[in-house]
Amino acid sequence: MTRTVALESRSLVVNGRDVTVNVPEDTPLLAALRHDLDLKGTRVGCTEGYCGACTVLVEGRPVQSCNTPLWSVEGKSVTTVEGLKQGDVLGPVQEAFLLEQAAQCGYCTNGIIMTVAGMLSQSPPATKHEIVEVLDERHICRCGAQTRILKAIDRAILMTGARA
Repeated sequence: MTRTVALESRSLVVNGRDVTVNVPEDTPLLAALRHDLDLKGTRVGCTEGYCGACTVLVEGRPVQSCNTPLWSVEGKSVTTVEGLKQGDVLGPVQEAFLLEQAAQCGYCTNGIIMTVAGMLSQSPPATKHEIVEVLDERHICRCGAQTRILKAIDRAILMTGARA
């Protein structure tokens, strides 16, 4: 016996584009981004909201997309790591991470970049101390790139003109 799943149409703005997806009502934002919109930069990690690999910006604020229901962001602006670029130019946080070689395995990096970018775009921007506290609370990095990540945060702060 085959079970039919009812699909619902959800509209949101992803990386500056109006998009509509047809998904089951309980679809998490992460699934819609990766499977329906083919945005693979948002990583699948723990799917429980602990590791931070799936972090995106919703209305400029970092959220973990694995446990964010798609219906809760309907009509809102979502930015993924792909959306930080302007054409072929990396965003300042992406550039800082690249220049400092702040990724080893790279799995957690996109989520960390999104958290840093979101916190630096706040008004007023977060301080390095505030960013590190949030990263320590919401992100897991086991590969040993933490020193380079801290250097990248310093560089991103300088590149964005935020306060240290």
